[in-house]
Amino acid sequence: MVPLSAVAHYETGSTPLAVAHQGLFVASTISFNLKPGIALGEASRAIDRAVAELHVPASIRGNFRGTAQLFQESLANQPILIGAALLAVYIVLGVLYESYIHPITILSTLPSAGVGAVLALMLFNIEFSIIALIGVILLIGIVKKNAIMMIDVAIGTERAEGLGPREAIYRAALLRFRPIMMTTMAAMLGALPLAIALARGPNCAGRSASRSSAGSC
Repeated sequence: MVPLSAVAHYETGSTPLAVAHQGLFVASTISFNLKPGIALGEASRAIDRAVAELHVPASIRGNFRGTAQLFQESLANQPILIGAALLAVYIVLGVLYESYIHPITILSTLPSAGVGAVLALMLFNIEFSIIALIGVILLIGIVKKNAIMMIDVAIGTERAEGLGPREAIYRAALLRFRPIMMTTMAAMLGALPLAIALARGPNCAGRSASRSSAGSC
């Protein structure tokens, strides 16, 4: 029999009942709340700057979990999703018009719309969240639809009456002005109640509780 004191020493103390692990490593979770008016993206960047300033050892690593992790993953995938959507639109329009030029003409209206969307988000101090991405995709669809409506009429007029491209697109813009304004205003007014909603519903306490655990690292 080998006594325990020959290979180790023991003492009385306090120790946690359970040790959390993430994979094979011991992990600790630190939750944080968001101040009113502070976006999750700003909080994530502030945490990254604080960790960089601490100069923690290489053996200590941190990453986001929960809502903060989903936010970072969505930011990483957004450019790919937008690029894939534009590529799919170009292919479909190329097959529809049997041309390489007309899809580019239609898609050329999207950069100005995207700049306007970003300026609107900056003007109202709104982060580029998943909801904002859905709004940008909706905007891309509306602008593309408006361009398609005018290009269709312009191509038909140009072929039927032998008009030049400038005169054909000018006439198409005059003919399609009313339906374009009708559909655009319908989409804008349909989203207006959600955009200006300021009141809290009966479940505001539950939403506040879920927001308090917005992220962890």
